[in-house]
Amino acid sequence: MNLLKIGAGRNNPASSWLMEVSFLWLLSQHWCRASAVWTAYMNISFHVGNRMLSELGETGAFGRSSALKRVAGVILPPEGKTQNACSPNTSFRKSKNSETWLALVERGGCTFTQKIKVAVGKGASGVIIYNFPGTGNQVFPMSHQAFEDIVVVMIGNLRGMEILHLIQKGVHVTAMIEVGSKRIIWMNHYFVSFVIVTTATLAYFIFYHIRRLWVARIQNRRWQRLTTDLKQAFGQLQIRVLKEGDEEVSPNGDSCVVCFELYKPNDTVRILTCKHFFHKNCIDPWVLSHGTCPMCKCDILKALGIQVDVEDGTESLQVLMSNELPGNLLPSEEGANNEPPPAAARSDKVTHVEEEGHPASQTHGQSDSVGAGVHPPP
Repeated sequence: MNLLKIGAGRNNPASSWLMEVSFLWLLSQHWCRASAVWTAYMNISFHVGNRMLSELGETGAFGRSSALKRVAGVILPPEGKTQNACSPNTSFRKSKNSETWLALVERGGCTFTQKIKVAVGKGASGVIIYNFPGTGNQVFPMSHQAFEDIVVVMIGNLRGMEILHLIQKGVHVTAMIEVGSKRIIWMNHYFVSFVIVTTATLAYFIFYHIRRLWVARIQNRRWQRLTTDLKQAFGQLQIRVLKEGDEEVSPNGDSCVVCFELYKPNDTVRILTCKHFFHKNCIDPWVLSHGTCPMCKCDILKALGIQVDVEDGTESLQVLMSNELPGNLLPSEEGANNEPPPAAARSDKVTHVEEEGHPASQTHGQSDSVGAGVHPPP
């Protein structure tokens, strides 16, 4: 049907949907790469009396911009009560024999980049940052500025405080840091946000397309049912072919009030429920567009049992039935075949009918008074 063909020409949002999904997929790839973290194996050695003890474990995480290499040295914390190494004047307890040393710094007080910059400025080959108090041994990959050949590792608060207490007691503590394994942190806030946005977007488009198909299917069924009802209803209306000798084609006969043309032999007329008749090619589009008889304003569609929704309107019925009723003409085609006279000529013609007082056809119930009140179609 024509209405459905017109509706099918609307822009399909599938292209924009695929573009958005592709964009979200690219962002997810970036976030997954950003969530990769390298663990750190730490071999911590210290003297207890005459014995040398060591602890080995995968207890740290390299910073995102850290150099991934092996480094070893003496662990030195900042001097004084403040252990965050945020001040440029921070000093470390360095011994003359310690060529390579690693700074042990507490998290907080300033950015990771500032801490690393201070420690590297004092000659550290690596920086070990331990987490806030109360976090246990939780670690995470730090984001900081890249420093060439500088290893930056985060360890848990408990491990960091143990090393700090040993050093404060005068124990010589050394550490060897090696690159561990690569881990992917899936459940970070970036990934969770991506999953939420992607799920909501997909759910919206799935719901939109399902609802669009459902509405289109209901509308298609309604128009199919309406088309069938209209064909059956128009089939109930009587059609008559005028012949020579009929009163309607006589010189005193009436004219079609739709096109204002006199009836001629072999003209096909349609008789409405109100018994008024008109050219078939004139009255069919008129009824489909207006729903009423052009003479008595009788609601023809209602009389035929056709209920038209307000949002559909009778104007849509003409487009709907243009290809369903054989012989029907659209207004453009009708105007080309049966050109109506100008408005002045129409008025003269109607006035002429009134003056002459031609009797209407008793067979079909037309009257002069009704014919005089007919207005030309819009």
